[in-house]
Amino acid sequence: MNDRYQSPLSERYASKEMQYIFSPDMKFRTWRKLWIALAETEKELGLPITEEQIAELKAHADDINYDVAKEREKLVRHDVMSHVYAYGQQCPKAKGIIHLGATSCYVGDNTDIIVMSEALKLVKKKLINVIDELARFADKYKAQPTLAFTHFQPAQPTTVGKRATLWLQEFMMDLEDLEYVSGTLKLLGSKGTTGTQASFLELFDGDQETIDKIDPMIAKKMGFSSCYPVSGQTYSRKVDTRVLNILAGIAASAHKMSNDIRLLQHLKEVEEPFEKNQIGSSAMAYKRNPMRSERIASLSRYVMIDALNPAITSATQWFERTLDDSANKRLSIPEGFLAIDGILDLCLNVVDGLVVYPKVIEKHLMAELPFMATENIMMDAVKAGGDRQELHERIRELSMEAGKNVKEKGLDNNLLELIAADPAFNLTLEELQKTMEPARYTGRAKEQVDAFLANVVRPVLDQHKDELGMKAEINV
Repeated sequence: MNDRYQSPLSERYASKEMQYIFSPDMKFRTWRKLWIALAETEKELGLPITEEQIAELKAHADDINYDVAKEREKLVRHDVMSHVYAYGQQCPKAKGIIHLGATSCYVGDNTDIIVMSEALKLVKKKLINVIDELARFADKYKAQPTLAFTHFQPAQPTTVGKRATLWLQEFMMDLEDLEYVSGTLKLLGSKGTTGTQASFLELFDGDQETIDKIDPMIAKKMGFSSCYPVSGQTYSRKVDTRVLNILAGIAASAHKMSNDIRLLQHLKEVEEPFEKNQIGSSAMAYKRNPMRSERIASLSRYVMIDALNPAITSATQWFERTLDDSANKRLSIPEGFLAIDGILDLCLNVVDGLVVYPKVIEKHLMAELPFMATENIMMDAVKAGGDRQELHERIRELSMEAGKNVKEKGLDNNLLELIAADPAFNLTLEELQKTMEPARYTGRAKEQVDAFLANVVRPVLDQHKDELGMKAEINV
């Protein structure tokens, strides 16, 4: 196998579970389940199909004779009819009623919906576990003060846990979107070559009332609540757009989180897990590169761009159908899911092993805190008898001087010393240093974390508690 291209999504990133969902075996077994559901429905609605024929179809639902189908496809150049033929070879009594009244999209499109539905279930499970790990992290570090950044410039402090809730909230939005879209997925049903069910008018002698029962019965047998009420030959390709947009949303959330982690690792405040024998750089042995977070960003960009494929495909379908969707769908849908599967495994692995360095965080915070404490210092000086307007101007001037010392001279921030030496403030250095308690400047960060976890996240996790506890296996 080393002499041909192998998809990195299968070889390096996606789990076996997701790969199976998009495997030929899953696809063709689902085709046979659909053929059984159609035959059962037609029998129940009065067509001359016997229980013996149904039993024969069920007996060979899983032992697919791939070799026969493959040889037949070389001859007829049609995958569905090749599998109808292969199934008929195994089921001679039922041969004549397989695929009765249906078109190729009956198995192709219904299977696509079923496969996407199953894939979304796995994505949801992994997303919930990422949310759970992030919630634990946010709770653990909800009171750990840290510099916040606006424009990546030091700003009023927040806490490590509060920052994690910003990542968490975006994943929660993704979960809401996923649940909505997956909850609205419907089957195509069996509507014929242009969606008019003309073949069933022939089969059921024009009995409209009976024909109306076909789609709901098939949907129920396949575990769905309903079918799309109208269609051309295919279900609307806008469905694929909606599904891939969910994956793109998750990718965007993961990318944002991974970027933040990469920047924090540069600052040496937070670090993704680094294994004992892991090599960070082939040239620089000391390096601990944020390789997994970088991989999250890399795969996420792929998924976000991949979402354009079904959107363009949906926009360019002609009338009741064209076939220029087929090759694109075979690539864009599975690969979008395989990539997001790898992304979520990486997110789970990174968040589960995220390392925080409080001493470094404190060092960076204390270097900037005097600038952020100036309003409190000014208020204390006013209480001691100072004039607010004059003090504001003096603090501005002293802040500029201290900033110059840091930036131009490479010195430590000496703003407190400058203020203590200025008689206008009437404050000692010891008094000023007492104001340098970081927790005084984090506002309601800790309380916001508690409220968000309790009111928003915890009810969702409790609802899905049976799905928690996943651990991700990272191949590289």
